[in-house]
Amino acid sequence: MNEYIEVNHLICNGKPVIRGTRIMVRNILGMIAGGYTIEKIVDAYPELTPDMIRGALEYAAEVIDEEQVLAHA
Repeated sequence: MNEYIEVNHLICNGKPVIRGTRIMVRNILGMIAGGYTIEKIVDAYPELTPDMIRGALEYAAEVIDEEQVLAHA
């Protein structure tokens, strides 16, 4: 996990969120999938920085890589 992501069972039922917020990583991924740029996401969530959004994307990539490794084990 990176410095921008937090997983805590007391916050959003343990879903990964941007640290210090209740903004879930899946919300960021959905926005990217919907065509939002990092700048548009920051406009929508001014409490986020571009680095936080990149951190969410990096986290998602790490989780996918881990899932692929587990699936082949």
